[in-house]
Amino acid sequence: MAEKFDQLKGKAKEAAGKVTGDKKTETEGKAENLGGKIKEAVNDLKDSAEGAIEGVKESLSKDKDEENK
Repeated sequence: MAEKFDQLKGKAKEAAGKVTGDKKTETEGKAENLGGKIKEAVNDLKDSAEGAIEGVKESLSKDKDEENK
């Protein structure tokens, strides 16, 4: 959720910089937006990795249970 807020804040700051002609503010806004996108991608990757690990654990657990029968 914070990632989306960073992106939104960055877009607003970038737009304000464009309107006022302030290149520094525009660049800061672009950086904040990109930072939010990167954080979001990292969190998505983390969630995917955690899901894959759980899938492997479940598979190994099932295999072990079948061997014990």
